[in-house]
Amino acid sequence: MKRIDKAEKIGNILDNLYPETPIPLNHTSAYTLLVAVMLSAQTTDKKVNQVTPRLFKYANTPKSMASLELEKIRDIIKEIGLAPTKAKNLKIMASQLLESGGVRPDWDFLESLAGVGHKTASVVMSQWYGLPAFPVDTHIHRLAARWGLSKAKNVDM
Repeated sequence: MKRIDKAEKIGNILDNLYPETPIPLNHTSAYTLLVAVMLSAQTTDKKVNQVTPRLFKYANTPKSMASLELEKIRDIIKEIGLAPTKAKNLKIMASQLLESGGVRPDWDFLESLAGVGHKTASVVMSQWYGLPAFPVDTHIHRLAARWGLSKAKNVDM
């Protein structure tokens, strides 16, 4: 079976099993979705949803996040893995958004933000903006290779 035929068959199966893809992370804007996805790396969506209400009480906009002390951000998200690095990236990312006019549907822009990689950008592009994107992590990458759908060396290529 050709790769394109396999891809179509798998796509049809997935479409039938999951006609609508829910967003498991609680959010109210492109910005809060971006923050939640950034926090979700190496932790569960459930834990992110437990932490973000308090975080968004203080910082539900780039301006309010940028104005928070780094220690305050770190304290709020301390239950999430890699909290020190994530706190630093959230603060930098918020400042970058303030300087550039906010979140927008632009791959290069999103991936230029601190702490935002291709997978995070893909989630925001597909789930908030409704643009075609497939968030690929190492598990999907490995399965795509096993199923003969991809010969890529990494998730970006």
